[in-house]
Amino acid sequence: MNELTILISCPDQVGLVTNITRVLAAQQLNIIAMREFVDEANKAFFTRIACIGNLDNKAQLEKKLLESLPNEAEVNVITQQEKQIAVLVTKEYHCLAEILIKNQFKTLGANVKCVIGNYESLRDFSEKLSIPYFFVDHVGKDKAQFENEIKEILNQFDLDYLVLAKFMRILSADFVKDYAGKVINIHHSFLPAFIGANPYRQAFERGVKIIGATAHFVTDNLDEGPIITQHTTHIDHNFGVKEIVRAGKEIEKKVLLEALELIFEDRVFVSGNKTVIFK
Repeated sequence: MNELTILISCPDQVGLVTNITRVLAAQQLNIIAMREFVDEANKAFFTRIACIGNLDNKAQLEKKLLESLPNEAEVNVITQQEKQIAVLVTKEYHCLAEILIKNQFKTLGANVKCVIGNYESLRDFSEKLSIPYFFVDHVGKDKAQFENEIKEILNQFDLDYLVLAKFMRILSADFVKDYAGKVINIHHSFLPAFIGANPYRQAFERGVKIIGATAHFVTDNLDEGPIITQHTTHIDHNFGVKEIVRAGKEIEKKVLLEALELIFEDRVFVSGNKTVIFK
């Protein structure tokens, strides 16, 4: 028996659910769970279906589903397999540590194929957990050369996603285009109020009462890609800069791991600059 996840997005119209379930029944596929959402403003339909059965031909099932749906429909039949990812880092370890520990104990929902860093700081930690680490120095190079060296490494692997685990370099539009829809980033939620260096110190100096973090897909527009998940936590006058930084790192880890879990379980649709998420 195959366990399948089927993702469908298409223009909305009457009878979509009936058409989809008819095709699945004809293929002797039993639906375990089905979630739907209609974006009424854009007249768009989204569904995530979990089902089991004997699937002999994935391409044939996708073809039959497309034949039952409106033009411009997108269908993705996913067999249950772990995603393959690369992690890009700079010096901060907290997000990488969460990813690699979960990877070590097979609870990440993905396989970390490599870590790439523009400093050597995190090599020892990565290699202690048997993850290949590649150092790509950015000093004395233009952005194109730096990114081409990263791509040469990435091309050695068959990857589903790139995770920026506090990778503090702005990627070019060309790089993002090559990995469109595959790059996930985490950042503090002080943007645009606290841009540039030391956002937590800026927050402290302003006396903020809430801090947070956002995980999102990377697009050409800096830190403006489709949001996957966000969280906040309350702080008060008792928090100094160190305490704010510590609290910020904790929430960054939480948000990034939650976003990755949703993505690796194929629960996220990107629709324009928004996401539709079936939890």
